[in-house]
Amino acid sequence: MELRVACLMLSMCAIPMGLQAQSEAPDSDRPVSWKKLLPNIVNDQKSIWLFPLNLAQGKDYVPTAAVLGTTAGLIALDPYDAPYFRRTSDFRGFNRIFASNNTALGTVLAPVSLYVAGLVRKDSKMQHTALLAGEAVADAEILTTFLKDATRRVRPAALPPHGNFADTWFESKGPVYRGDGSFPSGHTIAAFSVATVVARRYGNHRWVPYAAYTLAALVGFSRLPLSAHFLSDVFMGGALGYSISRFAVLRQ
Repeated sequence: MELRVACLMLSMCAIPMGLQAQSEAPDSDRPVSWKKLLPNIVNDQKSIWLFPLNLAQGKDYVPTAAVLGTTAGLIALDPYDAPYFRRTSDFRGFNRIFASNNTALGTVLAPVSLYVAGLVRKDSKMQHTALLAGEAVADAEILTTFLKDATRRVRPAALPPHGNFADTWFESKGPVYRGDGSFPSGHTIAAFSVATVVARRYGNHRWVPYAAYTLAALVGFSRLPLSAHFLSDVFMGGALGYSISRFAVLRQ
């Protein structure tokens, strides 16, 4: 692995290793443990799938409308921005560093290193944060798999450089329940799931939210020059990752 890739992996793990002991911020959030992880995920899924009931009751409709409206606008722009990323070679170096496997590994290493650091320091807040991050990623990937299969959007890389980027929905081939569609971005939803948990629980360190969300945004952007996703896929992945972590997992 190149030195630059190694630096990326270290940067993804820099947040957990740079946090102070839990005495600065008591661990007062919802209970979490290895035994409670699966029941928590089940409860989270119930909250996620029943979310439309909140809209029916007049709750959360303003932020929901903002996210959906922005996504719709980006979908309209996809046929114009996606061909650029499909054809350009300007991001060749960036793509080598932020390759799919590298960003996936970095996203996994962040909560793992946080959990290990918590064990070494005997810091229950770090351990619980890592478990909550893992719970958030599991919740996000379940929803992502369903949405990918439901929309079956073709990835930009599957289209010719000068192909029709406006007709991409319900066109992806392959078996059902594969989760291989383009909408939303799985890498982005996972990255923002982890980033939001860490940022919300360690917000007393002013640099943590900036670092966490910047790294997550870089992961999201990396999906564009790789032609793995459209901009609308990435935006929705980020919005869902943030929302699931904050409201379903952390319940803040």
